[in-house]
Amino acid sequence: MPASKTQLEKPNFPNVKKLGIIAGGGVLPEKLAQCCEDRGIEVFIVAFSDQTRSAAVAGREHIWSSIGAAGKIIKTLKSHCIQDLVLIGNIKRPGLADLKPDLKTAEFFARVGLRALGDNNILELLKSELAREGFQVHGIQNFMQDILTKPGAVGQFKPSKKQDETIRRGVDIARGIGQLDVGQSVIVQGGIVLGVEAAEGTDELIRRCKAYQRKGDGPILVKMCKPHQDKYLDLPTIGPDTVLIAVENGLSGIIIEAGNSLLIEPEEVAKIANRHKIFVYGFSTPITD
Repeated sequence: MPASKTQLEKPNFPNVKKLGIIAGGGVLPEKLAQCCEDRGIEVFIVAFSDQTRSAAVAGREHIWSSIGAAGKIIKTLKSHCIQDLVLIGNIKRPGLADLKPDLKTAEFFARVGLRALGDNNILELLKSELAREGFQVHGIQNFMQDILTKPGAVGQFKPSKKQDETIRRGVDIARGIGQLDVGQSVIVQGGIVLGVEAAEGTDELIRRCKAYQRKGDGPILVKMCKPHQDKYLDLPTIGPDTVLIAVENGLSGIIIEAGNSLLIEPEEVAKIANRHKIFVYGFSTPITD
């Protein structure tokens, strides 16, 4: 595997006394909340029905809201004197019929129009809208020192030299779909693309591609940051659950971009990878010989 040369971003802890966490699904919102509390930072959670885990709000100030209730969310945050926000966790994006936007949300979509159709676009526009309202959006990496993926193997296994060409192919495809704001992940095997991520997300992509596998070395998941992506919003994320799904579906390894992605519970990820003899590897882009 070519050498990794990424210069990891050092945490720049903001001087924040109270942080609003716009909490999607998964474990990251509660981990961020705990990390802030350990450092004496109060948190307020904006939770979404059927998406945010109850553990994220347990014992903490919070509201439950629908995604379309931007006016309610902004009003509540301001009433709690919150100026600093982190948007974290996976969001199952609703269709327009399910969104049920309030007046504030409707005004937002009327102003930005079709530019908000792509995942990356809508997040960047949302960040700009929050700035218009006086909020400062931070990245989770500003509060959690070890959350960014480091270069090299997570665990004792790494890709073999004969897998380099397949990995390069995966990186090229991942860059392409990222440029189009389609997804962050691709699954490749022997240079053949088995599938690219769309609305289903990474875990379902892995499951879907099991039916297309060939003989030989198992497929490889390549997950990387989209070109021009705001590094404070929706960074690629890998954790124990995705590694277990990769194992269950016959993958030989996972490649994730060092410095521009989030790695949840790296010790647990390493244990799973070692136990099942697959690799999880942080690489730099561009890949150099």
